[in-house]
Amino acid sequence: MRLCVLGALLLLAADTVAAQEPSREAARMAWWREARFGLMMHWGLYALPANEWRGLEKEMDLWAEWIMYRARIPVAEYEPLARRFNPVKFNARAWADLTRRAGMRYMVITAKHCDGFAMFRSEASKYNIVDATPFRRDPMSELADACKRESIPLGFYYSHSWDWHEPDALGKDNYWDFPDTAHKDPERYLRSKSLPQVAELVSQYHPAVLFFDVPSQITREQSQRFVDVVRHGVPNCVINDRVGNGLGDYGTPEQFIPLRPVKGDFEVCMTLNDHWGFDRNDHNWKPAPVVIRNLVQVASTGGNYLLNVGPNAEGEFPPEAVRTLTRVGQWMDVNGESIYGTTACPLGPLGWGYCTAKPHEIYLHVFEWPAQGRLLVPGLRNRIQRAWLLAGPKRQAL
Repeated sequence: MRLCVLGALLLLAADTVAAQEPSREAARMAWWREARFGLMMHWGLYALPANEWRGLEKEMDLWAEWIMYRARIPVAEYEPLARRFNPVKFNARAWADLTRRAGMRYMVITAKHCDGFAMFRSEASKYNIVDATPFRRDPMSELADACKRESIPLGFYYSHSWDWHEPDALGKDNYWDFPDTAHKDPERYLRSKSLPQVAELVSQYHPAVLFFDVPSQITREQSQRFVDVVRHGVPNCVINDRVGNGLGDYGTPEQFIPLRPVKGDFEVCMTLNDHWGFDRNDHNWKPAPVVIRNLVQVASTGGNYLLNVGPNAEGEFPPEAVRTLTRVGQWMDVNGESIYGTTACPLGPLGWGYCTAKPHEIYLHVFEWPAQGRLLVPGLRNRIQRAWLLAGPKRQAL
């Protein structure tokens, strides 16, 4: 057996670690399981108020992208934000380049959040960035081109059930503009806007991932229709569990990391600061060491880590986010092999850190180095061939 260490990470190569059994979804999920680390972005009209609305933010957190709901903003007052939304500093190539440099292997961006505004060209609803804003460009199309150049799979978040702009949408619905809940027809909303827009996303951009959200009251038959629309256009598109009714490919723990390996595929989605959308007053940024530890911990339980940033209304990433992602990318340049394509720790709990594995290798991520300089690895019965630091000079054996 052999050992390798990089920075705070130790790699240990063994000769009898079992490979993961293939499943019927293997062909569709292969790239996603290999990726392990992705970028999520919540970006929309809510970037303009930036979590502030008529002083209400002094009384409660308006949750940035939830500001329309939390502040009970009427459609007649929220809609005009579109006339001011002009993200002239948006640069799709720069976003894709940062994603690659951060060591992230895929991207998921909000195509429509619960406020109902589409960030792409849509014939199903003119309430979209091309038709309703002075920007007049389709950032999803530009991102699709930029991600293709960087070989980064692109996916979309889409709120398919909740929509505060539409009178018939249910769930946490717009009851201040449309109070007659008893006569709302969610099926009409699904047929006229939600399903057609998902079909547009599929046909126009051929996404690698569709991250649905808050299925709430939709039926299994309705969830199945969304799956069918996606599979018909892009058969290998990966779909999350929030499409509803147990029909997705993977689970989505939000803002927490499972303490032990989870059965089945899953993806931890987590914010880089305390909000999903842009909040000009939120400066509680996770430093690079925290992001790295989170990434390692998620990979050690067999999952993916989807880290969120909220770009501002001009189309830029906050500089603090850029700095953190750049530093994480520098760590991944050296240590990425201990994350990409790995499976969960086969050794059980480790008091000094975490472990990831490949068929003939075990990577030991040591965050608490033993004071006596002797690292104990419980549960290991394989013959050690060699040990080395991934960040060590010429990977010399220890």
